[in-house]
Amino acid sequence: MDVELRHLRSLASVVDAGTFTDAGIELGISQTAVSRHVAALESVLDVRLLNRTTRSVELTPAGVRVLRHVRRALSVVDDLRQEARSGASTITIGYAWSALGRHTPEFQRRWAATLPHHELRLTRTNTPTAGLREGISDLAILRRVPENTDLELVLIGAEKRYCAMSSDDPLGTRRTVTLSQVATVPLAIDHRTGSTRLDLWPEHDRPRNTIPTHDIDDWLTLIGSGAARGITAESTAHQYRRRGLTYRAVRDAPPVPVYAAWSKTDPPTIAQDIINLLAGLYR
Repeated sequence: MDVELRHLRSLASVVDAGTFTDAGIELGISQTAVSRHVAALESVLDVRLLNRTTRSVELTPAGVRVLRHVRRALSVVDDLRQEARSGASTITIGYAWSALGRHTPEFQRRWAATLPHHELRLTRTNTPTAGLREGISDLAILRRVPENTDLELVLIGAEKRYCAMSSDDPLGTRRTVTLSQVATVPLAIDHRTGSTRLDLWPEHDRPRNTIPTHDIDDWLTLIGSGAARGITAESTAHQYRRRGLTYRAVRDAPPVPVYAAWSKTDPPTIAQDIINLLAGLYR
């Protein structure tokens, strides 16, 4: 028996939906069919991919590894289908928190004018490489250098740092704030994909309390509740305007570097064209 697309789609859907029943609804097939497809994939690969209980479904360590390849394969198939229909290739640019902030609309316009035969897809992927390691993105916008050594990084610009706070925060009455002022209350920080680390402060003046968050939505919700402040790049302040949330520039913080990144072993064929477009936005 060979691996089939329906096997791959069933596994991905079970993981995303959380149950075989919900995956069946998502795919428009029966729960039994989903279970059969996943079992067939496990049989072909000769490895257990999911631990099943009456209440939950969890990936095994082997399942985690296999799922990365499954998502990559499904992404390739989707791109193939799109290209066959449109006659144009698709370039997926990933980002973990924000795309290009206020530059995003202009980037999309310039892309359409300069690269009309390549469709642009911007996608938020909450991983340190914004989907590069997972095979979801062709190129990524990064504001933090990942640990991977197999990536090519090009500095395309820099952004001011902003403090995010609840609208009733006392600092909200100021036009700008300082790192020292921000550090007087707990700091929301995403150690995995965020652009802010504690070494942004002098060692003697760092926030005493930090609250870990897991992605941009978690970070925004925590700060909006008034339980913490956060520091982020200018693009976040432009892309995520929410009621109950205020942003103020941090006048004594260094700027956030903005990088374009891609895999050294699989660079986009139009990487230099993309770099030229991106760098032109920050000049």
